[in-house]
Amino acid sequence: MGAPRYENMHTVNDLGEGRCLSQSSESSAAPRVCMPTWRGFARMAFEAANYEAEDVFMEADNIDLLPLEPGVGFRFREKYHRRLLWKDVTRRLASVNPGLRPVRLRKDYELFFCRIQMLRDLPYVNAVKGWKDRCRTTVCWLDELYSADVLRSRNYLHILKRFDHVFVGFKGSVDAISKVVGQPCHFLPYAVDAIRFSPYPNPPARVIDIYSLGRRLEGLHKTLLKFTAEQNMFYVYETLQAGAENLVANHRQHRALLANQIKRSRYFLVAPGKANRPEETRGQIEVPARFFEGAAAGTVMIGQAPDCDVFRQLFNWRDAVIEIDPDSSEVADVLDELAGQPERLREISRRNAAEALLRHDWSYRWKQILAIAGLKPMPQLELREKRLKELADVAR
Repeated sequence: MGAPRYENMHTVNDLGEGRCLSQSSESSAAPRVCMPTWRGFARMAFEAANYEAEDVFMEADNIDLLPLEPGVGFRFREKYHRRLLWKDVTRRLASVNPGLRPVRLRKDYELFFCRIQMLRDLPYVNAVKGWKDRCRTTVCWLDELYSADVLRSRNYLHILKRFDHVFVGFKGSVDAISKVVGQPCHFLPYAVDAIRFSPYPNPPARVIDIYSLGRRLEGLHKTLLKFTAEQNMFYVYETLQAGAENLVANHRQHRALLANQIKRSRYFLVAPGKANRPEETRGQIEVPARFFEGAAAGTVMIGQAPDCDVFRQLFNWRDAVIEIDPDSSEVADVLDELAGQPERLREISRRNAAEALLRHDWSYRWKQILAIAGLKPMPQLELREKRLKELADVAR
């Protein structure tokens, strides 16, 4: 046996999966990518999509998945670290481990990659010792940060200066983050495990009439409650107060359940990112996860399409979203009209599913990352792309 790839590594079992997280990609004998993950201790529902992305990347490449673990007193230390970091004029706290058990890399990699969903997770990379020295190229993908919050977040963003390449999930934040980091950043949109979410090759019955997932506009919700009750329709919506901040025991099971629910839904409610939180977005319009999930599952998406160039580029096909004014009573009229057009509904469903399979799988984003990092795609990535195209042909 060769030398261990990292020291002080304590494996974490992925609940119910029978798979050790510290092992490398199953197809790999020589991992070329090191990818830390916090799936062992950060388990809010919204974080499951991040780990779904990691799983697809592992399928598509030769990756050592490095599971970080909390140390003694982690929650207290992390809370204290966050509080100080916001006010740290020295910027030194940006390099401090917030209380995770340290891991030291003991082999070289071609790429160090981490996907940061929330700004608060950035300091976690400080628990990995030697990643700058051991990895030829370093990449960070920061998913969610609004432009209005960039300047006050500069102490956190200081960490990004250590990376060779930075990807940003919000197009409207790229320029602001680039200025703080001191280097050009790349826009990289959200995605989905399009194979998991696809209803093909064996489309299930759409037994859910309307599905509203997560944040919603209360006026539209009240209208739908009344309409669906009158029409004896099955309307599924969020009832838990914490919503996406509820904890999940297993991210794969959570995403599988979500996918199975959405691809059994006829209509799927969508809106621009944080449409009900204008005090956070401050006019910045972004394309959230729901559009990728709804399209991949072959639903008819109803609601409001983001009025931005990014949406028009990513979802530039007919009837990607059936627009509904959330402040009017036209919802019933629109749904009644659509109900009388079954062939149109089938076309929308098939087109949405096919386009997502061809454009919005996590593997396509990984391919873009590899191109910027100067690495060639692995054969397993090409195999996944082939499977995606095959399913898209079935959907058409």
